[in-house]
Amino acid sequence: MKYRSDIIKRIVGSVALIGSVIAGTMAMAPPAQAAGKTLYLFNWQDYIGKGLIKKYEAHCGCTVVQTYYDSNSALAAKLKAGGDSQYDVIVPSSYYVPQLIHEGLIAKLDKKEIPNFRNLAAKFQNPSYDPNDEYTMPYQWGTTGIGYLKTKVTSLPESWAVLFDPKLNPSYPFALMGGSGRDTIGAACAYLGYRFTCNKKSEWIKAAKLIEKTEKRKNFTGFVDGDPAMGQIKKGTIAIGMTFNGAVAECYDDKSCLNSGYLLPKQGSEIWVDTMAIPKSAPDPKLAYDFINFILSAKAGAELSNYNLYGSPNAAAGPMLSDALKKPLIKPNAMQMKYLHFLPALAGTKLQTFNAIWTAVRQH
Repeated sequence: MKYRSDIIKRIVGSVALIGSVIAGTMAMAPPAQAAGKTLYLFNWQDYIGKGLIKKYEAHCGCTVVQTYYDSNSALAAKLKAGGDSQYDVIVPSSYYVPQLIHEGLIAKLDKKEIPNFRNLAAKFQNPSYDPNDEYTMPYQWGTTGIGYLKTKVTSLPESWAVLFDPKLNPSYPFALMGGSGRDTIGAACAYLGYRFTCNKKSEWIKAAKLIEKTEKRKNFTGFVDGDPAMGQIKKGTIAIGMTFNGAVAECYDDKSCLNSGYLLPKQGSEIWVDTMAIPKSAPDPKLAYDFINFILSAKAGAELSNYNLYGSPNAAAGPMLSDALKKPLIKPNAMQMKYLHFLPALAGTKLQTFNAIWTAVRQH
């Protein structure tokens, strides 16, 4: 999710210049037209290394123009405003894929054009959010959990209670995840004894009331997204917050947060996949297929994850992954996998109901 809740170093509207993916300042503007063959990629900020982009350009004999968004809702809004004919490949999060399908914004895939599909690990094929892999291919995957500052919080149960039970944390500053609200509502549901994947209006309302009650606590600092939460934990601004495993892995790797920890609540949490899809009216579907197939190659898949420090869905890339990607932080153990779930699909009236409840929480 580099969902993700809509995460990974994301800055709205930065635009990469041709061939070098240099961020520009044209906020959410259509990509500039370029001479020759061009792939227009609509992606999260800093979600693919410049070296891999250059390798793809050499492979395809084309240039890449990359434009960024900071949330799945911003992606959908752009597609509805005509972006479905401006971009060749987009990178939506798994929980948002059913909505894009429902609204007719992405095209069905012809897997004959993606022979590297065979490289995917079995658990990332035929997912619940896109049965039979009809519309999307996996890009990266990760988990949503709780990051914390070990110097302040010495012992934590593997539970969402550390966020919602004031007795467990009466004084340390903490934050909840903002974004779409799916993770935060799910966490509150799990704490209340429902599933993390709660899918009923009555459960959402009870979760919303708990979150509103949590907002009133003196040590609650606000709603943030995954990576910003980890940044605040590193600085000591907050001691506990919802974040993503890759955000923690990245700062472990650069040794900027060795005093931080990460846990997955046993009541249930999210496993998410950021995917690759082709908009319904993409300018160059053939080039889009070529890019997707390139990313699913073993070498490119490994380079992508080694850069991002998020899990690779690419089984063929396994032998080339860095040691950091083989640790439990990125690769949960069998027991942890049992309580990780994809968020359920929401579309139409049900999605409107959820959004109304979440909007009320944020305006509370």
